[in-house]
Amino acid sequence: MTGRFRIEVLAPEHDRASLECGSAALDRYLRQQATQDMRRNTSVCYVAVDVQTEVVAGYYTLAASSVPLTDLAESVAKKLPRYPVVPVARVGRLAVGHSFQGQQLGAALLWDAGLRAMRSGMGVFALLVDAKDEAAAAFYLHHGFIPFGIQPLHLVLPIATLVKRTRA
Repeated sequence: MTGRFRIEVLAPEHDRASLECGSAALDRYLRQQATQDMRRNTSVCYVAVDVQTEVVAGYYTLAASSVPLTDLAESVAKKLPRYPVVPVARVGRLAVGHSFQGQQLGAALLWDAGLRAMRSGMGVFALLVDAKDEAAAAFYLHHGFIPFGIQPLHLVLPIATLVKRTRA
């Protein structure tokens, strides 16, 4: 897996039109809005590129965000300072092209997002996602995310969990 794809910041030379993941909204975002969001500094889009074909196989976006401390489970919140909100890195979108699904690329993209958040040099408590549906939530739950807040599709993965997995 690691040698087949490289993950890098979206650039003009990437062919965004060829990615089809099964979600029109996610396909449209990459084609029409990702570069605008990057220009506005509201998120960064990272693409997984097949090293042999140079095809964009998938992508994710990462942005700074925060969550109310009171929305976190008490077992998580009790380990944090008593600030009203805590900083997180938000994975806004994550998509894998049809022809690359089932190859663990989604997990690799998620892992890359976690590593970038961990190494950002900013205080970031966790990765946060708002899963688009139950299937997406199952993917994130499988990778260690836990629910927070009152919405069942709001999920968080503490950076401390990533650190433990990195050292294992």
